[in-house]
Amino acid sequence: MGSEKQHKAARASQARVVVVDDHPLVREQLKQMINREPDLTVCGEAASRNEALNVIATTKPDLVIVDLSLKESQGLDLIKDLQANEPQPLVLVVSMHDESLYAERAVRAGARGYITKQEATKKILEAIRRVLAGEIYLSEALTSKVLTKLMAGQQIQSPASLENLTDRELQVFRLIGQGHTTRQIAEELSLDAKTVETYRSRIKEKLELRDAADLLQRAILWFHSTDSP
Repeated sequence: MGSEKQHKAARASQARVVVVDDHPLVREQLKQMINREPDLTVCGEAASRNEALNVIATTKPDLVIVDLSLKESQGLDLIKDLQANEPQPLVLVVSMHDESLYAERAVRAGARGYITKQEATKKILEAIRRVLAGEIYLSEALTSKVLTKLMAGQQIQSPASLENLTDRELQVFRLIGQGHTTRQIAEELSLDAKTVETYRSRIKEKLELRDAADLLQRAILWFHSTDSP
């Protein structure tokens, strides 16, 4: 009887985590790593935005680990959705995406931390515990830069920089880099083709690109430099 009470007390004291990633192997690796810790437990997992919202509503976790690339959506959209939840779960982004470009966007959307998958095997538990403790977790290289910009309430942008793109424009740019056509992008983001063409024009203007060929080349080079094969 005593051991059963102790077991229940231990479970009650564990922080509950939901893992959201569209790769089953990544989810399994994170689950195994987290569940080995006595103070943490994975209470749910999901591969898409809608699935994640359902799991989170059911399990009411303390922390949600989110990848920025999800099935049929983007992790940034999920993070923004979660800000309307009550209570709001804490969010930690674990992603393959270029940290220098996405970390600030993730924090602005409501995430409390950002860690790359390359770092995750060594630092994920530290990142989880620091976010659960109410801190913001970023790599040492970016902490000062991003927090200074956020506190100033402004973005320091250079001409023709990807930082000048809105979140939606960056989504379109990334899909162009993956080789998606205008129609495919429209279907992926639930937009009409004319709207996508408008985004393409804005991206070309902001990145100072001459034509569609330059846009495609820049997008492909960027995508392959920031994402795994």
